[in-house]
Amino acid sequence: MLDQRQLPGKVRHIRCRSVETLARAVESLAVRGAPLIGIAGAYGVALGMWHGPDGARDRRFRGILDRMARTRPTAVNLFWALARMERAYRKLSINSTYTKLRQALLREARAIHREDADLCRRIGSHGSRLLSRGWRVLTHCNTGSLATGGIGTALGIIRTARRQGKMARVYVDETRPLLQGARLTMWELGQSRIPATLICDNMAAWLMARGKVDCVIVGADRIAANGDAANKIGTYGLAVLARHHRVPFYVAAPSSTFDLSIGSGSDIPIEHRQPDEVTAFGGRPTAPAGAGAHNPAFDVTPGRLISAIVTERGVLRPPYACLRKKLSL
Repeated sequence: MLDQRQLPGKVRHIRCRSVETLARAVESLAVRGAPLIGIAGAYGVALGMWHGPDGARDRRFRGILDRMARTRPTAVNLFWALARMERAYRKLSINSTYTKLRQALLREARAIHREDADLCRRIGSHGSRLLSRGWRVLTHCNTGSLATGGIGTALGIIRTARRQGKMARVYVDETRPLLQGARLTMWELGQSRIPATLICDNMAAWLMARGKVDCVIVGADRIAANGDAANKIGTYGLAVLARHHRVPFYVAAPSSTFDLSIGSGSDIPIEHRQPDEVTAFGGRPTAPAGAGAHNPAFDVTPGRLISAIVTERGVLRPPYACLRKKLSL
């Protein structure tokens, strides 16, 4: 897997030969992005069972699921993928050979990976219809090929719109504290030769005030039944700014990102990461020694601030009270 911690300076890959290596790669953000975390979780299950001993397979399977589930708590795609792998496992006969078991799990993981690429393409197609020629789009964090199994969610819309000749420029929030926008999104857009301008997170309001932003498109890590959406920290602030400046605010995510068992965003578990991600960068301190820091990785944008949610099944518009019916889940 591509080690995203090294970008843009180095293109380095990690070879995962064990579940623990893969789990640590997810925890350390070498692998990140809600859809990609789900794909990684599925491959983790296949990997663990492929190389494991033949005995006590139920206990081993449960241990692998539990280890992958502990990596990142907010992105529901992970738990969706793990549940799907468990269903594939339970479908097998108790008398199935270990060879059949391993092959079935690997097929399911590859199917999840392959399907995500198709979902991204469809999200891009539906979402690009929301944009008009010459539009300037603001995005936050990274939602492209580095975060998914395909062209991306929010970035998939941007790529598709650019190919259709609609989009003029992308403004990219640097996305503090780990600079996923600066390091990853700008790298991806550069690889695709899409015109992009990097901005500090606190410049977005001024750009909107000057009429430089025609819409905001972001991804999501979990969407509640009322349309509240958890995404990278700083997203909520962008939504407030967009509403004040009458700029459309769009969320792009596959249906696997919806958690309809959760009534509202207040019930979404928010991951809190180590303070040194805020007080230092690249191993170098950016704050005085001993400084404390608050570091939630995500915030929640209320559904009432979201102009539309783009999924592979189409564009959902408010009110979001009947998401289950709209998604046909």
